[in-house]
Amino acid sequence: MQGSSLIRRGLAAFATAVTGLVVAGQAAAQSAEMQELLSGLPVVGHPEDRAIGFQPAATELARDIHWLDTMLLWIISGIVVFVLLLLAFVIVRYNRRMHPEPKRFTHNSPLEVAWTIVPIVILVFIGSFSLPVLFKQQTIPDGDIHIKVTGYQWYWGYEYVDDGVYFDAFMIGSGNGALTEEVSADLASYGYSDDDFRLAADNAVVVPLGATVVMTVTGADVIHSWAMPAFGVKQDAVPGRLAQLWFRAERPGVYFGQCSELCGKDHAYMPIVVKVVDRQTYDAWLAMAQDEFPV
Repeated sequence: MQGSSLIRRGLAAFATAVTGLVVAGQAAAQSAEMQELLSGLPVVGHPEDRAIGFQPAATELARDIHWLDTMLLWIISGIVVFVLLLLAFVIVRYNRRMHPEPKRFTHNSPLEVAWTIVPIVILVFIGSFSLPVLFKQQTIPDGDIHIKVTGYQWYWGYEYVDDGVYFDAFMIGSGNGALTEEVSADLASYGYSDDDFRLAADNAVVVPLGATVVMTVTGADVIHSWAMPAFGVKQDAVPGRLAQLWFRAERPGVYFGQCSELCGKDHAYMPIVVKVVDRQTYDAWLAMAQDEFPV
Protein backbone atom coordinates (compact mmCIF):
# COMPACT_ATOMS: atom_id res chain seq x y z
CA MET A 1 0.00 0.00 0.00
CA GLN A 2 2.76 2.39 0.94
CA GLY A 3 4.59 1.58 -2.30
CA SER A 4 1.43 2.22 -4.33
CA SER A 5 0.94 5.58 -2.58
CA LEU A 6 4.50 6.59 -3.37
CA ILE A 7 4.02 5.58 -7.00
CA ARG A 8 0.78 7.60 -7.25
CA ARG A 9 2.44 10.67 -5.71
CA GLY A 10 5.38 10.26 -8.06
CA LEU A 11 3.10 10.02 -11.10
CA ALA A 12 1.12 13.06 -9.93
CA ALA A 13 4.31 15.08 -9.49
CA PHE A 14 5.52 13.97 -12.93
CA ALA A 15 2.21 14.94 -14.53
CA THR A 16 2.31 18.35 -12.83
CA ALA A 17 5.86 18.94 -14.05
CA VAL A 18 4.95 17.93 -17.60
CA THR A 19 1.89 20.18 -17.54
CA GLY A 20 4.05 23.06 -16.30
CA LEU A 21 6.55 22.50 -19.10
CA VAL A 22 3.78 22.40 -21.69
CA VAL A 23 2.20 25.61 -20.38
CA ALA A 24 5.61 27.30 -20.25
CA GLY A 25 6.31 26.19 -23.81
CA GLN A 26 2.95 27.52 -24.98
CA ALA A 27 3.58 30.82 -23.22
CA ALA A 28 7.03 31.11 -24.79
CA ALA A 29 5.56 30.35 -28.21
CA GLN A 30 2.88 32.99 -27.70
CA SER A 31 5.51 35.54 -26.64
CA ALA A 32 7.54 34.87 -29.78
CA GLU A 33 4.41 35.14 -31.91
CA MET A 34 3.43 38.36 -30.17
CA GLN A 35 6.89 39.84 -30.70
CA GLU A 36 6.76 38.86 -34.37
CA LEU A 37 3.35 40.53 -34.69
CA LEU A 38 4.70 43.81 -33.30
CA SER A 39 7.98 43.76 -35.20
CA GLY A 40 8.89 46.10 -38.03
CA LEU A 41 7.44 49.24 -36.45
CA PRO A 42 9.45 52.45 -37.01
CA VAL A 43 11.02 53.98 -33.92
CA VAL A 44 9.51 57.49 -33.74
CA GLY A 45 9.75 58.65 -30.14
CA HIS A 46 13.42 58.13 -29.36
CA PRO A 47 15.84 60.49 -27.61
CA GLU A 48 18.63 61.70 -29.87
CA ASP A 49 22.21 62.14 -28.71
CA ARG A 50 23.19 65.83 -28.30
CA ALA A 51 19.76 66.97 -29.51
CA ILE A 52 17.83 69.68 -27.66
CA GLY A 53 14.54 69.76 -29.56
CA PHE A 54 11.28 67.94 -29.00
CA GLN A 55 10.58 64.42 -30.17
CA PRO A 56 8.31 64.37 -33.26
CA ALA A 57 4.74 65.14 -32.24
CA ALA A 58 2.52 62.07 -32.54
CA THR A 59 -0.69 63.53 -31.07
CA GLU A 60 -2.74 66.69 -31.26
CA LEU A 61 -1.76 67.47 -27.66
CA ALA A 62 1.94 67.33 -28.52
CA ARG A 63 1.48 69.58 -31.57
CA ASP A 64 -0.31 72.14 -29.41
CA ILE A 65 2.52 72.10 -26.86
CA HIS A 66 5.18 72.49 -29.55
CA TRP A 67 3.33 75.43 -31.12
CA LEU A 68 2.85 77.08 -27.73
CA ASP A 69 6.52 76.61 -26.88
CA THR A 70 7.58 78.24 -30.16
CA MET A 71 5.27 81.20 -29.61
CA LEU A 72 6.58 81.72 -26.07
CA LEU A 73 10.15 81.51 -27.35
CA TRP A 74 9.50 84.38 -29.77
CA ILE A 75 7.88 86.48 -27.03
CA ILE A 76 10.67 85.79 -24.54
CA SER A 77 13.34 86.47 -27.15
CA GLY A 78 11.74 89.83 -27.94
CA ILE A 79 11.67 90.75 -24.25
CA VAL A 80 15.31 89.75 -23.79
CA VAL A 81 16.43 91.80 -26.81
CA PHE A 82 14.43 94.83 -25.63
CA VAL A 83 15.90 94.68 -22.11
CA LEU A 84 19.45 94.28 -23.45
CA LEU A 85 19.01 97.27 -25.76
CA LEU A 86 17.56 99.30 -22.89
CA LEU A 87 20.51 98.40 -20.65
CA ALA A 88 22.96 99.30 -23.42
CA PHE A 89 21.24 102.66 -23.96
CA VAL A 90 21.36 103.47 -20.24
CA ILE A 91 25.03 102.46 -20.00
CA VAL A 92 26.00 104.66 -22.96
CA ARG A 93 23.70 107.62 -22.34
CA TYR A 94 23.84 107.92 -18.57
CA ASN A 95 27.39 107.03 -17.55
CA ARG A 96 29.44 109.49 -15.53
CA ARG A 97 31.35 110.81 -18.53
CA MET A 98 28.31 111.46 -20.71
CA HIS A 99 26.07 112.64 -17.88
CA PRO A 100 28.17 114.10 -15.04
CA GLU A 101 25.19 115.71 -13.29
CA PRO A 102 22.60 113.04 -12.44
CA LYS A 103 18.92 113.89 -12.36
CA ARG A 104 17.33 113.96 -8.96
CA PHE A 105 13.80 112.52 -9.07
CA THR A 106 12.08 109.64 -7.28
CA HIS A 107 9.46 108.41 -9.76
CA ASN A 108 7.98 108.72 -13.22
CA SER A 109 4.25 107.98 -13.29
CA PRO A 110 3.82 107.37 -17.06
CA LEU A 111 6.80 104.98 -17.05
CA GLU A 112 5.54 103.11 -13.99
CA VAL A 113 2.07 102.76 -15.52
CA ALA A 114 3.63 101.48 -18.76
CA TRP A 115 5.82 98.86 -17.13
CA THR A 116 2.78 97.63 -15.20
CA ILE A 117 0.27 97.58 -18.06
CA VAL A 118 2.53 96.11 -20.75
CA PRO A 119 3.46 92.93 -18.77
CA ILE A 120 -0.22 92.44 -17.90
CA VAL A 121 -1.14 92.63 -21.59
CA ILE A 122 1.64 90.16 -22.47
CA LEU A 123 0.51 87.71 -19.77
CA VAL A 124 -3.14 87.95 -20.84
CA PHE A 125 -2.07 87.30 -24.44
CA ILE A 126 -0.06 84.24 -23.39
CA GLY A 127 -2.91 82.97 -21.20
CA SER A 128 -5.40 83.24 -24.03
CA PHE A 129 -3.39 80.59 -25.90
CA SER A 130 -1.98 78.47 -23.08
CA LEU A 131 -5.20 77.96 -21.09
CA PRO A 132 -7.07 76.29 -23.98
CA VAL A 133 -4.14 73.87 -24.38
CA LEU A 134 -4.27 73.11 -20.65
CA PHE A 135 -8.05 72.61 -20.68
CA LYS A 136 -7.76 70.27 -23.67
CA GLN A 137 -5.25 68.14 -21.74
CA GLN A 138 -7.31 68.06 -18.56
CA THR A 139 -10.73 67.51 -20.14
CA ILE A 140 -10.84 63.72 -20.37
CA PRO A 141 -12.95 62.49 -23.32
CA ASP A 142 -14.82 59.22 -23.59
CA GLY A 143 -12.15 56.65 -24.24
CA ASP A 144 -12.11 53.83 -26.77
CA ILE A 145 -9.55 52.03 -24.60
CA HIS A 146 -9.12 52.33 -20.84
CA ILE A 147 -5.84 51.37 -19.23
CA LYS A 148 -5.02 51.51 -15.52
CA VAL A 149 -1.36 52.33 -14.94
CA THR A 150 0.27 51.59 -11.59
CA GLY A 151 3.78 52.67 -10.72
CA TYR A 152 5.85 50.37 -8.53
CA GLN A 153 9.42 50.48 -7.24
CA TRP A 154 10.64 50.04 -9.94
CA TYR A 155 8.44 48.92 -12.80
CA TRP A 156 5.01 49.62 -14.31
CA GLY A 157 1.82 47.60 -14.18
CA TYR A 158 -0.81 47.92 -16.94
CA GLU A 159 -4.39 46.70 -16.85
CA TYR A 160 -6.68 46.92 -19.88
CA VAL A 161 -9.74 47.22 -17.70
CA ASP A 162 -12.33 46.53 -20.41
CA ASP A 163 -10.48 43.59 -21.94
CA GLY A 164 -9.26 41.49 -19.01
CA VAL A 165 -5.53 41.96 -19.64
CA TYR A 166 -2.85 42.75 -17.06
CA PHE A 167 0.94 42.69 -17.32
CA ASP A 168 4.01 44.23 -15.72
CA ALA A 169 6.71 46.00 -17.69
CA PHE A 170 10.35 45.78 -16.60
CA MET A 171 13.40 47.32 -18.17
CA ILE A 172 15.21 44.80 -20.37
CA GLY A 173 18.49 44.18 -18.59
CA SER A 174 17.14 45.43 -15.27
CA GLY A 175 19.82 45.33 -12.60
CA ASN A 176 22.70 45.49 -15.09
CA GLY A 177 24.81 48.58 -14.86
CA ALA A 178 26.36 48.04 -18.29
CA LEU A 179 25.34 46.82 -21.70
CA THR A 180 26.62 43.25 -21.53
CA GLU A 181 26.45 40.64 -24.27
CA GLU A 182 23.59 38.97 -22.41
CA VAL A 183 21.60 42.20 -22.24
CA SER A 184 22.35 42.90 -25.90
CA ALA A 185 21.01 39.46 -26.81
CA ASP A 186 17.86 40.09 -24.73
CA LEU A 187 17.32 43.41 -26.49
CA ALA A 188 17.68 41.76 -29.89
CA SER A 189 15.23 39.00 -28.93
CA TYR A 190 12.60 41.66 -28.25
CA GLY A 191 13.35 43.51 -31.48
CA TYR A 192 15.37 46.38 -30.00
CA SER A 193 18.87 47.63 -30.77
CA ASP A 194 21.66 48.35 -28.32
CA ASP A 195 20.79 52.06 -28.60
CA ASP A 196 17.55 51.24 -26.78
CA PHE A 197 19.30 50.01 -23.64
CA ARG A 198 17.58 51.47 -20.54
CA LEU A 199 14.70 52.63 -22.76
CA ALA A 200 13.22 49.27 -23.76
CA ALA A 201 10.77 47.28 -21.63
CA ASP A 202 9.93 43.61 -21.94
CA ASN A 203 6.20 44.30 -22.30
CA ALA A 204 5.01 47.35 -24.23
CA VAL A 205 1.70 49.15 -24.05
CA VAL A 206 -0.02 48.47 -27.37
CA VAL A 207 -2.72 50.82 -28.68
CA PRO A 208 -4.46 51.13 -32.03
CA LEU A 209 -3.83 54.04 -34.36
CA GLY A 210 -6.39 56.83 -34.01
CA ALA A 211 -8.08 55.42 -30.90
CA THR A 212 -8.75 57.62 -27.87
CA VAL A 213 -6.82 56.07 -25.00
CA VAL A 214 -7.69 57.08 -21.43
CA MET A 215 -5.21 56.11 -18.73
CA THR A 216 -5.97 56.07 -15.02
CA VAL A 217 -2.66 56.56 -13.21
CA THR A 218 -1.79 55.73 -9.61
CA GLY A 219 1.16 54.64 -7.49
CA ALA A 220 1.52 51.59 -5.28
CA ASP A 221 4.29 52.80 -2.97
CA VAL A 222 5.77 56.25 -3.68
CA ILE A 223 5.10 58.97 -6.26
CA HIS A 224 6.03 58.03 -9.82
CA SER A 225 5.21 59.83 -13.06
CA TRP A 226 4.05 58.35 -16.37
CA ALA A 227 5.40 60.48 -19.21
CA MET A 228 5.44 60.07 -22.98
CA PRO A 229 7.13 63.09 -24.64
CA ALA A 230 5.99 62.36 -28.21
CA PHE A 231 2.37 62.29 -27.00
CA GLY A 232 2.64 65.47 -24.93
CA VAL A 233 1.41 63.77 -21.75
CA LYS A 234 2.81 63.48 -18.23
CA GLN A 235 0.88 62.51 -15.10
CA ASP A 236 2.12 61.90 -11.56
CA ALA A 237 1.22 58.52 -10.08
CA VAL A 238 0.35 59.28 -6.45
CA PRO A 239 -0.42 56.45 -3.99
CA GLY A 240 -4.02 56.54 -2.85
CA ARG A 241 -5.12 58.83 -5.69
CA LEU A 242 -6.41 58.24 -9.20
CA ALA A 243 -5.47 60.71 -11.94
CA GLN A 244 -6.18 60.53 -15.65
CA LEU A 245 -4.55 61.41 -18.94
CA TRP A 246 -5.56 60.84 -22.52
CA PHE A 247 -4.03 60.75 -25.98
CA ARG A 248 -4.88 59.82 -29.55
CA ALA A 249 -1.81 58.60 -31.46
CA GLU A 250 -1.64 59.67 -35.11
CA ARG A 251 1.51 57.86 -36.23
CA PRO A 252 2.29 54.14 -36.00
CA GLY A 253 5.58 53.31 -34.38
CA VAL A 254 7.51 52.68 -31.18
CA TYR A 255 7.61 55.44 -28.56
CA PHE A 256 9.80 55.66 -25.48
CA GLY A 257 9.24 57.47 -22.19
CA GLN A 258 10.52 57.18 -18.64
CA CYS A 259 9.37 57.68 -15.07
CA SER A 260 9.67 61.42 -14.52
CA GLU A 261 9.39 61.68 -10.74
CA LEU A 262 12.30 60.77 -8.49
CA CYS A 263 11.13 57.56 -6.81
CA GLY A 264 14.19 55.88 -5.32
CA LYS A 265 17.46 54.26 -6.27
CA ASP A 266 16.17 52.61 -9.47
CA HIS A 267 14.19 55.61 -10.68
CA ALA A 268 16.28 55.73 -13.86
CA TYR A 269 15.34 52.15 -14.70
CA MET A 270 11.57 52.50 -15.17
CA PRO A 271 11.20 52.88 -18.95
CA ILE A 272 7.88 53.22 -20.73
CA VAL A 273 7.28 51.77 -24.19
CA VAL A 274 4.16 52.36 -26.27
CA LYS A 275 3.64 50.67 -29.61
CA VAL A 276 1.04 52.18 -31.93
CA VAL A 277 -0.30 49.73 -34.51
CA ASP A 278 -3.18 49.48 -36.96
CA ARG A 279 -6.52 48.17 -35.74
CA GLN A 280 -6.14 44.71 -37.28
CA THR A 281 -2.76 44.19 -35.60
CA TYR A 282 -4.12 45.49 -32.32
CA ASP A 283 -7.06 43.08 -32.39
CA ALA A 284 -4.68 40.18 -33.04
CA TRP A 285 -2.37 41.32 -30.24
CA LEU A 286 -5.29 41.71 -27.84
CA ALA A 287 -6.47 38.15 -28.52
CA MET A 288 -2.97 36.85 -27.70
CA ALA A 289 -2.66 39.09 -24.65
CA GLN A 290 -5.97 37.84 -23.23
CA ASP A 291 -4.51 34.31 -23.31
CA GLU A 292 -1.05 35.21 -22.07
CA PHE A 293 -1.84 37.99 -19.57
CA PRO A 294 -5.29 37.23 -18.12
CA VAL A 295 -6.35 39.24 -15.08
